[in-house]
Amino acid sequence: MRISLMACATLLWALSSTSGAEVLQVDNAELAKLIEQGVPVVDIRTKDEWQTTGVIKDSHLFTFFDEQGRYDVNGWLAELATIAKPDQQIAIICLVGSRSMVLSHFLDTKAGYSNVINVTRGIDRWIKDGNPTVAHP
Repeated sequence: MRISLMACATLLWALSSTSGAEVLQVDNAELAKLIEQGVPVVDIRTKDEWQTTGVIKDSHLFTFFDEQGRYDVNGWLAELATIAKPDQQIAIICLVGSRSMVLSHFLDTKAGYSNVINVTRGIDRWIKDGNPTVAHP
């Protein structure tokens, strides 16, 4: 599955003129500590990706970019609001860290979230490092 580079580029362009707090970049060791502390993890991949690799236990599965690279910002933000307020910590993960980086910066600069954490190498590295996943139903 491949997300449109145009979709990511469009979102990055929209972010370029606004600044916010700095997005915290974390690796898997830091992510594991954050999970232990109760920081919610939002997996923004697609259903097919979740079924292929499994997901981190108790993560919130909110697809952002669909298979064609489309996204519904308002719908997605409404989902996010069910688990985190803009001042609460939230960790964003995707397959390799690209989509999550784009979305983390969007949350920080455009959506008013001030404690955004990007998982830099995604679920792919999480699995390669021997961390557990659970099957997606």
